[in-house]
Amino acid sequence: MTSILTYTFKNLPSTSKWALRFSVRPLSCSSQLRATPAAQTKSKKTLAKPNIRNVVVVDGVRTPFLLSGTSYKDLMPHDVARAALLGLLHRTSVPKEVVDYIVFGTVIQEVKTSNVAREAALGAGFSDKTPAHTVTMACISANQAMTTGVGLIASGQCDVVVAGGVELMSDVPIRHSRKMRKMLLDLNKAKTLGQRLSLLSKFRLNFLSPELPAVAEFSTSETMGHSADRLAAAFAVSRTEQDEYALRSHSLAKKAQDEGLLSDVVPFKVPGKDTVTKDNGIRPSSLEQMAKLKPAFIKPYGTVTAANSSFLTDGASAMLIMAEEKALAMGYKPKAYLRDFVYVSQDPKDQLLLGPTYATPKVLEKAGLTLNDVDAFEFHEAFSGQILANFKAMDSDWFAQNYMGRKTKVGLPPLEKFNTWGGSLSLGHPFGATGCRLVMAAANRLRKEGGQYGLVAACAAGGQVCHSRFTGAARKSFSLKQNKLVQECLI
Repeated sequence: MTSILTYTFKNLPSTSKWALRFSVRPLSCSSQLRATPAAQTKSKKTLAKPNIRNVVVVDGVRTPFLLSGTSYKDLMPHDVARAALLGLLHRTSVPKEVVDYIVFGTVIQEVKTSNVAREAALGAGFSDKTPAHTVTMACISANQAMTTGVGLIASGQCDVVVAGGVELMSDVPIRHSRKMRKMLLDLNKAKTLGQRLSLLSKFRLNFLSPELPAVAEFSTSETMGHSADRLAAAFAVSRTEQDEYALRSHSLAKKAQDEGLLSDVVPFKVPGKDTVTKDNGIRPSSLEQMAKLKPAFIKPYGTVTAANSSFLTDGASAMLIMAEEKALAMGYKPKAYLRDFVYVSQDPKDQLLLGPTYATPKVLEKAGLTLNDVDAFEFHEAFSGQILANFKAMDSDWFAQNYMGRKTKVGLPPLEKFNTWGGSLSLGHPFGATGCRLVMAAANRLRKEGGQYGLVAACAAGGQVCHSRFTGAARKSFSLKQNKLVQECLI
């Protein structure tokens, strides 16, 4: 039988701000691996809206997601993004001239290619007449790129949009200190030797201290890992539970990789190196080995470690999004309809990673659905503790009533439908590219398992989250009159 998270109650430590009463039983990774979701055979209602264009996902691809500092380390972000675009062109055979617009997400921008969407598009051979722009919204940057594309199509501005994202953590910009930058700029403006010498006399050795980028909140100065550790403590998520969930993610990802289910991955011939064909961060271990790792953020008593956190990742993704009538006219059989999306924001101090709990009921109620209607859940796994804390919050009437203004709890997503091909903990998390991976994983799962509704969620820095709903396209017939099973997605 499939092991699921079930809840009993116990007191939190008195130091917890939440003063909640939560506990969770450990989940069994082995039994989860044996579970096979039942194929959906009954078609449910469609979520098409009157007088609004249907927006479909034709297909999507991604480069292999790699640990930073490995095969992509000598590239620039637009090189990896270009590879994703070329992979999409090869996969779909879409003529470049029919693409109306290109939108990419990224987080830590390379200063030489600040509009990486444009540079990647030109490098991939798209016309210089095709507009492209880059968006940034932390870990939901690719989600923002996709929903921007949905808006362009739904409004009639475009028929065909390519959306994607890229991140290259192997070569992040490292700046001079502010004092050093100011001196260099002043030296550039100095007109005489005396002025230059006067400025140089003010130089101090500490000017050479670099400013390193950090995955931290500007408003709170707290790293996301530190926030995840506090969140896990507040919801009484133990180290063992976090390690068990991380092991589940890696084990399921390995199983999916071995079975060829990660079909969105396209090979990438890295210049001067071998062709990369698969993700290299999938590393199933053992609970005993994971238990040996020390806390990564709150030392020595924290529970978040390198083993139960997502790792710094290089990679890019790209999706072909079209108006349904355009896709049909071009002979495509789309994989999914993009139906609805919701963005929410929370307190970046204490609720930084709880966005999925708040957004899930909003997007479901908007569609007139319940958790039981959803066939495939794909949630971004920043940390095991983040996922399990959200599970506890979603399954608590007390939390719903006191923090969400709801009468009853959101409900717990069933594990047999949740991230069953692995997640960001194991597959990797290139900040700007993960959103497309989530949507394609859900769409491909719906087609494989015969499901109809998919739900995607991702939390992000700043306490923000994107939640989307989508439905998958018919597997056998995509005729408007004979569409027996419509697969739909909530992004």
